[in-house]
Amino acid sequence: MHILRLCDRPWRSQRQRSLSLLLTISLTTLLVPPSLAQTPAIPSPSNAPLELDLLTKPKDYVITANTINPERLTVPSLWWAKQNSETKLLDNWIAYPASEKEPARVDLIVNQQIWSLLDYVDRYDFVNRLGSTARNFGYNIRVFNYQKEPLATYTCNFNTSPALCSIQTAVKNKIGLERLL
Repeated sequence: MHILRLCDRPWRSQRQRSLSLLLTISLTTLLVPPSLAQTPAIPSPSNAPLELDLLTKPKDYVITANTINPERLTVPSLWWAKQNSETKLLDNWIAYPASEKEPARVDLIVNQQIWSLLDYVDRYDFVNRLGSTARNFGYNIRVFNYQKEPLATYTCNFNTSPALCSIQTAVKNKIGLERLL
């Protein structure tokens, strides 16, 4: 408001008014963060622990590669992806329905020996293909080995149309430890 009063004074030249206006616009652009509508956020991947015991003792609310519903299509349907191209890499999965705390997710369990043979592009391709399949059913994915080490994630904001998604893969550092990026 103070800047507007200065600009309205008749003794100011057109050049000074233009400079003041430009300065006001520049400061406003720098100080006002973009609205949420302009930059929808992609949620962080779930940090819930991997529950491998559900593979052998599934509960009613989860779906695994060994769960088949004889009456209708079981969602998410990852069997086609597994049979088509991922028979050696993808060992199993645990699908959790959405809850009040978290969106629906699928924890994929991969064969560590095969995973370690893949380069970054092959890993990204695997995560992207299965993540896209899971996204079509409204699920995010996390990729683990049987040692419960997180290897990759595919996380989406399903409140946007189309859904905005992010892929993170584990990268080894110089001393051989992996972390998600």
